[in-house]
Amino acid sequence: MTTTQAPATTGARPALRRNLGVGSLVFMVVAAAAPLTVVGGTVPLVFATSRSTGVPAHYLIAAVVLTVFSVGFTTMSRYVDNAGAFYTYVRAGLGRIAGTGSATLALFSYAVLAISVYAYCGAATTNALQHYFGVDTPWWVWTALTALLVAWLGYHDIELSSKVLGLLLLGEVAVIVVLDVAVLARGGHSSLTLSPFSPTAVGEGSPGVGLMFAFFGFIGFEATAVFRDETRDPDRTIPRATYIAVISIGLFYALSSWAIAMGSGVPHIVSDSTADPEGLVVTLAGDYVLPVLGDIVQVLLVTSLFACVLSFHNVVTRYQYALGAERILPARLGEIHLRHHAPSYSSLVHSAVTAVALVVVTVAGLDPVTQIYAWLSGAATLGLLLLMSLTSAAVIVYFARHEARLSRWRTLVAPALALAGLIGVTLLVVDNFPLLVGGTVAAWATAGTVALSFAVGVVLAARRRAV
Repeated sequence: MTTTQAPATTGARPALRRNLGVGSLVFMVVAAAAPLTVVGGTVPLVFATSRSTGVPAHYLIAAVVLTVFSVGFTTMSRYVDNAGAFYTYVRAGLGRIAGTGSATLALFSYAVLAISVYAYCGAATTNALQHYFGVDTPWWVWTALTALLVAWLGYHDIELSSKVLGLLLLGEVAVIVVLDVAVLARGGHSSLTLSPFSPTAVGEGSPGVGLMFAFFGFIGFEATAVFRDETRDPDRTIPRATYIAVISIGLFYALSSWAIAMGSGVPHIVSDSTADPEGLVVTLAGDYVLPVLGDIVQVLLVTSLFACVLSFHNVVTRYQYALGAERILPARLGEIHLRHHAPSYSSLVHSAVTAVALVVVTVAGLDPVTQIYAWLSGAATLGLLLLMSLTSAAVIVYFARHEARLSRWRTLVAPALALAGLIGVTLLVVDNFPLLVGGTVAAWATAGTVALSFAVGVVLAARRRAV
């Protein structure tokens, strides 16, 4: 491997290939959100667990909060010229110790999220093979093959990954759009109604659970700033891509979850989702379009998960690259490949760490969905909500200390509103954490691991200060 080391200083510009435009960046981010996985798998689960018909409104609420958060986030991206995103913004506003803690928290959150999706992808592939061919195969076999393919793509130029993600994303979005249009064109189960968006629907059942899962569906949207050093004209591209991603994801989830409620019928959506959360969307696709669409949905669920895990792999790789370039992690992680113009060594390291973690959870005999996916995605959700809360606080403090010819809306009001909303959602997640990760013991263990990942960064920062 031929590499060159990136400069160690924050202001230096590593020689990465700047070939990502708004479209490529949006594809990367939306693919990480895994729209088919959310609509086909998570949305029925949210209806079932929240016991609420207001799920479409929960997604809109999440979209509004994150759009407001994006105001301060994208404003900060113009003043902090670094691909570290969350942690560099927290460091700029709240100091080096909080920033380094945020760095290790971000790295942990995305790394465990990638592992959780690897496991889910293996399980989904096994289920699809069993459904179509009657072949019973271990989930970890397909997880291992997925990890190898992701490792190969991640080692090469980011543009290759973005093209793969773009193709997969178009396929999964297309089938959901076809289902949405079919349901709405036929008037749903009985008639179309906007009742799922009403305040009454929003508050029924367990709204905290609905909002928790709604925010989980947006994880990864902030990665627009992580790819800063590989983006053409980042000062314009990052804000545009961020807003497009958040708004499009929010509208897509809200519209699709509403269409699912209309297809099943508002009086029946909770009971139907409870009875068959995994098969509800497949059943609706067969009823409202053709049975073959249900089969296509099952196949594209696998590709949706693959696109998701490839996106997270690239995000972790860039975080490691930025931390290596600043000597927070080993400096070699900050090297770039001369031919691929990508942090290829960082990609290899992440692939190796992921392989070890997957071997551990496999040998431990954990279930790929109810344990690996549920526990680790829960940990990632909590970690990233904490990161966004810290980032909003950092934006407020940073612009209070540095004069900028910007409106108070961008430097104070929007970040403050986002901080209040994110703190509220974080408290809801903590309150419902046992449900998310499968029990009180698992909740305490998972939350403790999240706190430990932040503490590791604090210790690293303290040791660097002492040297």
